[in-house]
Amino acid sequence: MQCTGRIAPDNLMSLETYAKWRVLHKPEVMALRQLRTVTLGEHLRVQFESEITMRYQIQEMLRIEKVFEEAGIQQEIDAYAPLVPDGHNWKATVMLTYPDVEERKHALAQLMGVEDRLFIEIAGQPRVYAIADEDLDRETDVKTSAVHFVRFELTSAMREAVKAGAALTVGCDHAHYSADERVASDTVQSLVSDLR
Repeated sequence: MQCTGRIAPDNLMSLETYAKWRVLHKPEVMALRQLRTVTLGEHLRVQFESEITMRYQIQEMLRIEKVFEEAGIQQEIDAYAPLVPDGHNWKATVMLTYPDVEERKHALAQLMGVEDRLFIEIAGQPRVYAIADEDLDRETDVKTSAVHFVRFELTSAMREAVKAGAALTVGCDHAHYSADERVASDTVQSLVSDLR
């Protein structure tokens, strides 16, 4: 999967080419997704996206839906390309996972606003809270969504600090869900590759 810095119809694979590529390379993409996922407590996962993960997501949607017309391809690009970090931020898909339906219903009602209480903290720098769900509001009057899309904007000082090896913590300080995790060095290195 070739990264170009810009996902466009002319640099995606055809369905046939992707089917062959997928057989050989799906494990690599799954490993990258795992590497870029930070688990906070028992129920919250923050999956940091990249051009590779979003190219894969688009190609998967095109494959599943058997989309080959340009308008449909562009629609998938428009849906997922905004999740590619642009050099001065990190973007992530946030998932709240509760296997039990009743437990999930109760938790999502208690966790309204959780997406706004997610943060990253680079050692020696101020905490940065997520900018959430810029495409559409995913919360109702009675519950939050199980999936949110967030962006963490970094100053140049923050980018330089993390590139120089400063520790990175990801966390949530919601009244009903508090957890934080120091990010493993190999994950930090992957995230640093997104920064200019």
